[in-house]
Amino acid sequence: MKESYLTYALSVIHSRALPDVRDGLKPSQRRILYAMHELNLGPRSKHRKCAKICGDTSGKYHPHGEQVVYPTLVRMGQTFNSRYVFIDKQGNFGSNRPDNPAAMRYTEARMSRAAVHMLEDIDKDTVDFIPNYDGQEMEPTVLPGCFPNLLCNGSSGIAVGMATSLPPNNLTEIASALELLLDKPDCDVDELLEHVQGPDFPTGGIIMGRETVRVAYRHGRGLITVRARHHIEEKRGRRYLVFTQVPYQITVAAVIESTVNAVKNGKIDSISDINDETNSRVGLRLVIELKKAIDDETVTLNQLYRFTPLQSTFSIINLALVEGQPKTLGLKALLECYRDHRVDVITRRTQHLLGKAKDRLHIIEGLRVALANIDDVVEIIKKSNSIDDAREKLKAEFDLSEVQARAILDMRLARLTSLEIEKLENEYRDTLEEIRGYEELLADITKIHAVIRKQLREMVKLYGDERRTEVSTEEVGNKFDIEALIEEEMMAVTVSHQGYIKRVPLEAYRSQGRGGKGIIAGDIKDEDFLEQIFTASTHDYLLFFTNKGRCYWRKVYQLPEMSRTARGRALANILEMQEDDEHVQGILRVDIFDDRYLLVATELGSVKKTVLAAYSRPRENGIRAVALDDGDRLVGARLLHDHQSVLLATRNGQAIRFDETDVRPMGRVARGVRGIKLRENDQVVSLVVAEKDDSILTVCRNGYGKRTPLNDYRLQGRGGFGIINIKATDRNGPVVSVRSVHDDDEVMMTTEGGMVVRTPVSGISQIGRATQGVRIIKLKAKDVVASVARVPKEEVESENAAAGDGPADGPEGSGPADTPAEAGE
Repeated sequence: MKESYLTYALSVIHSRALPDVRDGLKPSQRRILYAMHELNLGPRSKHRKCAKICGDTSGKYHPHGEQVVYPTLVRMGQTFNSRYVFIDKQGNFGSNRPDNPAAMRYTEARMSRAAVHMLEDIDKDTVDFIPNYDGQEMEPTVLPGCFPNLLCNGSSGIAVGMATSLPPNNLTEIASALELLLDKPDCDVDELLEHVQGPDFPTGGIIMGRETVRVAYRHGRGLITVRARHHIEEKRGRRYLVFTQVPYQITVAAVIESTVNAVKNGKIDSISDINDETNSRVGLRLVIELKKAIDDETVTLNQLYRFTPLQSTFSIINLALVEGQPKTLGLKALLECYRDHRVDVITRRTQHLLGKAKDRLHIIEGLRVALANIDDVVEIIKKSNSIDDAREKLKAEFDLSEVQARAILDMRLARLTSLEIEKLENEYRDTLEEIRGYEELLADITKIHAVIRKQLREMVKLYGDERRTEVSTEEVGNKFDIEALIEEEMMAVTVSHQGYIKRVPLEAYRSQGRGGKGIIAGDIKDEDFLEQIFTASTHDYLLFFTNKGRCYWRKVYQLPEMSRTARGRALANILEMQEDDEHVQGILRVDIFDDRYLLVATELGSVKKTVLAAYSRPRENGIRAVALDDGDRLVGARLLHDHQSVLLATRNGQAIRFDETDVRPMGRVARGVRGIKLRENDQVVSLVVAEKDDSILTVCRNGYGKRTPLNDYRLQGRGGFGIINIKATDRNGPVVSVRSVHDDDEVMMTTEGGMVVRTPVSGISQIGRATQGVRIIKLKAKDVVASVARVPKEEVESENAAAGDGPADGPEGSGPADTPAEAGE
């Protein structure tokens, strides 16, 4: 019994349930396609009865009966089951309402173009053949598979003690990822996921959450949540939920049944009717009518997602046969297996064609010898007693092979014309060139990769289409529920020089007058000091920009909330930074990722403008925000609005002002253009984006500074040396920070000793541009200013209102979503 069960289990694993990683087909699918290939049922042939196809498959290759083969053939032709169908069907092949297909004696089929590409070059010794079950026929062990079937169509099956469930993907995205793998074999999964968004189901739907996709594609296992797509319609005072896409492998009948049961059991009380209006003209259309009293469908939708398959989970189990052994594979491993298979197929095809070309060249060389000695050849043939005698004499006289001698004897006299001789010489030269091309291809793997790349692009041109399944950033489950319960309030986010971060309610810092000595902002160790302060709402996104030019993404509420005097938590434990000397250089608060532009600046004076949406999908280990030259580092990041001024300020007191339109938009990983030309031993310390009515606040290391109207800085073209901003004398020390401020703002200044002074901007003198400034913070001995942060008017008023000082006149909630924090600020 034990031995029999083991034999049975291995047979199911290898011969029925699991696909081969190379062509993505199970034996039954492969045998159907090969049988159709043998019947010449290509896209241009007539459709044949499915009974004939199933009979040939079962009789020659798959001895399990036609009733087992037919359902497999049908599934390969159903557009709601296969993302890219291999069967061009004719007749009733069923639907996902569900309707059963007609009997095989009524339906007809032929191969689709994609199926033909699966069998391309099968006659050129590209794959191994083995005898069939009775030894009367030969069948392929795998198909050449030019089309990346396993990656694009997926597969599912239950074996003995294991199961597989590979999701379908979009061909265009898979081809793009494969090209990346060909160009950069050591790329990681996160880089590949920049090309592959996630599963692309034939029935569409919405995948909830990118993180679950990332985990599943990294490890080869995971669970994703898929929702139906819907829109709202209103007719005669009633609201209707209209579903046009359902989760993969969910039938309309199952949705209707579960909805009716939920209404009967009292779980949903807002639905008055449900109708299936699906037809061939409009496609899937499931209409749920709400009761008249319902004017907000949110609760009903959540109930439908909970009690019906309109929200379902799809289990990703990337289990496939690799060299005959079942293995679980991540996205990169699947791509590598396809690449290796195609390299093997192209290599074998080239070797086959090379052999054919050499054989032909050998014959041509014999014919050339015969034509060069045609009189002697004719004389030998005339004097020979038989064909065999002539063949032997020719071989002996001209040192020919058996094949060459036969070719000479088979040659027609018409080949002796000058035109035919010229054709033979041309063929000789062409064959030599052909052989040279094959040998060069076999000797250079990059040329084989180029062939694969060309074939992939042809596949995309033929079958590439838009995604059907949307991947939403919204998570379902605990993450979404927790955020909904978190009170939205303003926080001060502090970052120390050694990379400790925390968030503290903004009202914990009381307002003081100019020259105040401040309060303790944190338990700062002797070797550390506060470097950045940033104000944001708990629901805001924070983009962390590091000195190495990378960007990381977090919500404010995900940061540790601590007391004002606590040290904070190390950023290294919150962000997965890639290098030991990498630290956060700037933090940008964002409420929504849209088509606004983001401007970044570097220490050596470069600037770069990129659309904000390009930063909407940072990975756990960050994405590149700007390409940096050796010795350069990122110093600031700001959001742009139309016709704003950009001001770059340097450590030695220079500044340049230019219009943001002077910087053309560039890609996220571009290097940027020159913003300011620096003199020796100077560097950029601040990036400022300002409106025409703003003032420019400059703070120096020794506590001196000034406030100057923006208009005192004349507009210039970018790339010059700029003008004097402040005199960086021994009294002032070098410039630490430059900010744009308004009269009703406040600023928070932090020292390396851990002191914080919060003071109104109106208390800082507004004086000319090229001056030394005045004292704006009293420092203890040996203490110096480390950073400066602006607190906008809206946040000041919101805080005062929360503290009981009366209602705020400004807008509710957080201030502008583009408040920055920069190097030294």
